[in-house]
Amino acid sequence: MLSEGSSWKRGLLLALGLALVAIYLFPLYWMYATALKSQSEIFAQPPTLWPREPQLRLAEVWTRMKMDVAIGNSLLIAAGSTALVVLLGTGCAYALARVRNRWMDAALFLVLMMQVLPSSLMITPIFVAYAQIGLTDMPRLGVILAQAAKALPLYIVLCRATFLQVPRELEEAARVDGHSRLGAFLWIMVPLARNGLLVCAILIFMQGLGEYVYARSLIADRAYQPATVGLQSFMGPNSSDWAGVMTYAAIYVTPILILFVLLQRQIVSGLTSGALK
Repeated sequence: MLSEGSSWKRGLLLALGLALVAIYLFPLYWMYATALKSQSEIFAQPPTLWPREPQLRLAEVWTRMKMDVAIGNSLLIAAGSTALVVLLGTGCAYALARVRNRWMDAALFLVLMMQVLPSSLMITPIFVAYAQIGLTDMPRLGVILAQAAKALPLYIVLCRATFLQVPRELEEAARVDGHSRLGAFLWIMVPLARNGLLVCAILIFMQGLGEYVYARSLIADRAYQPATVGLQSFMGPNSSDWAGVMTYAAIYVTPILILFVLLQRQIVSGLTSGALK
């Protein structure tokens, strides 16, 4: 049986954990609550924790903002950038994990430095380069390439850790059986690391869904803009429709939250245990 002191400590830790979870989830709760309030109640003092007369504006916001088109653009940008990152980054992560020398260490350092560069710093040279090669006429493709370049360093670092957890002996056994290094990578290493690779791809996909800076700067036509850019339509020079902002955000965020909840075990397992059980 647990001692009284141990039981007290467990109860204290549980209470502390619940308090931290409540603090972390409170912004989400406030988003949903604000989406149901009227404009006057949003600025009421003291603020109300729950709307007195809930107003549901889902259909109005969905129709007025053409959210089906905006969400489709977001999915296209996220899926395209994720596919490009997985295609280019998996081999790079494998090379950094298996070939160990000072040149590879320098390459890993450069990859980490690329992750430090903010999007706002890169947007001007990217726009100039796109104008010179004609990519400004294909705005969604330009955003996909820019977002892939932004997310690639993170994917490489995470996938490198996954490949490091796969025993080198399995690759050497495949080479003895007649596989080339490329064959051992494609048919042995990638299947063994699939859990970690899938988790990394999911994280990159979610990051792509939240992309704003490149899309706001490179896409002028509203028909091609993702859902994140649509939020600015509620913001005016003199007033802002905060209930509309929160309703729009709730529509966009809720499916992502549901997806994350459904995949949380796989995500945690992939990040903590790598590919091997």
